[in-house]
Amino acid sequence: MIAAVEYPGVQHLRYRYGPIAIEPGQNSIEAGFDLPKPDVPGVITRFAPNLVYAGDGSVPRVDVLHLHHGVWVVDGYPTFAAGEEKTILQLPQGFGLPYKPSDTWLLSYMIHNLTQEPASVYLTYDIDFIPAGAGPALTPVEPLWMDVAGLKAYPVFDALKGSGGRYTFPDEAGKAQRAKVGAAATWRAPHDVTLVAASGHLHPGGLWNDLDVTRGVATKRIFRSQAKYFEPAGAVSWDVAMTVSKPGWRVALKAGDVLSLHTTYDTRRASWYEAMGISVVFFATGVPGADPFAQPVDTTGQLTHGHLPENDVHGGGPFDFPDARTLPDGTRTAAIAIRGYVYGRGDMAATNASGRPPVVRAGGSITFKNLDATRGMPARSSAYHTITACRAPCNRATGIAYPLADGSVTFDSGELGYGPPGVTPAANRNTWKTPKSLKPGTYTYFCRIHPFMRGSFRVARR
Repeated sequence: MIAAVEYPGVQHLRYRYGPIAIEPGQNSIEAGFDLPKPDVPGVITRFAPNLVYAGDGSVPRVDVLHLHHGVWVVDGYPTFAAGEEKTILQLPQGFGLPYKPSDTWLLSYMIHNLTQEPASVYLTYDIDFIPAGAGPALTPVEPLWMDVAGLKAYPVFDALKGSGGRYTFPDEAGKAQRAKVGAAATWRAPHDVTLVAASGHLHPGGLWNDLDVTRGVATKRIFRSQAKYFEPAGAVSWDVAMTVSKPGWRVALKAGDVLSLHTTYDTRRASWYEAMGISVVFFATGVPGADPFAQPVDTTGQLTHGHLPENDVHGGGPFDFPDARTLPDGTRTAAIAIRGYVYGRGDMAATNASGRPPVVRAGGSITFKNLDATRGMPARSSAYHTITACRAPCNRATGIAYPLADGSVTFDSGELGYGPPGVTPAANRNTWKTPKSLKPGTYTYFCRIHPFMRGSFRVARR
């Protein structure tokens, strides 16, 4: 683990934004203003974010409520960030990020409520801060935001099951995914700089983020932010920590060198929808470093923390949902309404005949409509739902590692609902049809946003 760096005159400050009222089922992107921050100029050397309940200050279980992402935007540029892996930024000895009280801070955050219960939370951030003149003079750094899917509010892509077992974005992006490749996947050094710190952000299923540098026709790997899964089932949950660059890591780039980011996901077991690949880098000017084209560079890193107790509920244990494959046919239907977190037909939680798998003939389809997120509802109070294939029987207890998008056939509706285009996970439609190509059989599915929701349908021969 990378230890905190202490300095004479350093202040250990804790700030919190909120309280934030969280709606049942919420999964929208929100903006925060008037963030608390230091009152005097100085430098920031450490930044550690978290999410806590407003009532007692405890950290929510990740399978109940979590910070999908939080980005602290300073003077219009993303500078600090956190996801469920809760990486801590610690700048190496002798370096600091300059700060002025006049700097404009805003927060882009997405808090995912996996339940039907409302909540009230604070976003906290612990800062190590040295007021100007109160400590040693530190070399100033600048932030660099690298993102494989772009510099935008919701930069995501899909890594589908199969894909050769591993899928690297944007390198292996097909035609459908090419539109999701963002300009922030590369950066050209405007002048000679030295990189002094780098980290990575992934979603479950992610294995690593690679930073490469190209000079002319030559390319060298300079850092790999590796995902360390504490999850017993492997790379399938948020029980993970990312490696960050070691304290002595220094990589010298020349003007014109092109930095690029590449993100790899494990697609052997499941599909990963709305995946991310981000690296936050800090660089300085006039600092010696290793030229990666002339000297060896240590591409390995260190973790900033170990297993977190909020990730203890893994799921997959016995539960009282039925095995839909053993149930009699339900009614033949062409439409299913989702209302009150219940799939209107074939919901596994149903105790009556409506829980039987509804039937559609081969070559036909069933249209799902999400009435928990209609066009007239605000995004924040909408409950986005998905219909995502999972391996039958898909009836075990919910947790951070179960259920998975691991169906024998891959299908996913996207997040059915509406929201501002470009700044929302919503599909901006609330209907979806099952594929007409499905062969006869029983299909199970779940909601990626509220995974306690499970359902089934059956395709019959003509």
